[in-house]
Amino acid sequence: MAVITFREALRQALDEEMTRDKEVIVMGEEVAQYDGAYKVTKGLLDKYGPDRVLDTPITELGFTGLAVGAAMAGIRPVVEWMTIQFGLLAIDQLINNAAKFRYMSGGQFKFPLVIRGPNGPAEFLGSQHSQSFASYFVHVPGFKVVAPSTPYDAKGLLKAAIRDDNPVIFLESEMSYGHKGEVPEEEYLIEIGKADVKRAGTDATLISFSKPVLMCLTAAEELEKQGISVEVIDLRSLRPLDRETVYASVRKTNRAVVVDEAWPQASVGSWIQAEIMKDCFDDLDAPVELVASEDVPMPYNHALELEVQPTVAKIVAAVKRVAYKEKE
Repeated sequence: MAVITFREALRQALDEEMTRDKEVIVMGEEVAQYDGAYKVTKGLLDKYGPDRVLDTPITELGFTGLAVGAAMAGIRPVVEWMTIQFGLLAIDQLINNAAKFRYMSGGQFKFPLVIRGPNGPAEFLGSQHSQSFASYFVHVPGFKVVAPSTPYDAKGLLKAAIRDDNPVIFLESEMSYGHKGEVPEEEYLIEIGKADVKRAGTDATLISFSKPVLMCLTAAEELEKQGISVEVIDLRSLRPLDRETVYASVRKTNRAVVVDEAWPQASVGSWIQAEIMKDCFDDLDAPVELVASEDVPMPYNHALELEVQPTVAKIVAAVKRVAYKEKE
């Protein structure tokens, strides 16, 4: 396997799918001449030309609406928002059109649309550009929502998303674009809706998605040194959710901690926490813990910015609480 970055894995997925299917196009702010704000689309304009790699104005509502119409007409648009935060400006096109038209048409329309871009806290971006919007999209029937944590998962899931006939919200982490991992040279897909056991364990289950999965793996290593065996579940897909994998792990370890870098109220993390408490109540030896960002707008001060987010130390402490070892 080759070792490549997260952004390179995404670029390979786009390149391979554009080669495979001439109906796949890429559009968004600075995706063409500038090679993308995060260089995910580097080189695609030179290879596929301006008819398939389109720079757009800074008008998310407008070009997202254009992509919705294109998807209805049989094109497979991949829309890059410079940040998922900007999606607030396109929410009407997404929720009232993209998410509903296949249902409202009785299945006559397909909707092969992918919306991708960085989601979640980054660094030095302040309260308006550093927040997690996963729950906004997970709330809406009609969407599929994925959030990979590794280059391997990013490539396989993006290829699957582009081939899907439903609108897919593809959530990335700005802080993970440079993260490296092994990716096969041969073609592969990862089924949307399947979680992955990133690390086996017996004493507690850590459940997360996107960048925090990497923190969970680090926390598991630290806890192993203290005699606590932790299983790490990477959800990868938030809608549909792979309850089977999550519940099987919780029923094995009898303890669970959910990690989400969003605010705690009405978050994906709090929803999963509630689902586990509801469906695995008799299997639990401790209440399910949630490690989330503090319920405040993101500070600009870097020390405070780091303090409000989930950390390895907070995850370790939560696992120790559910294992009743917090005083050791």
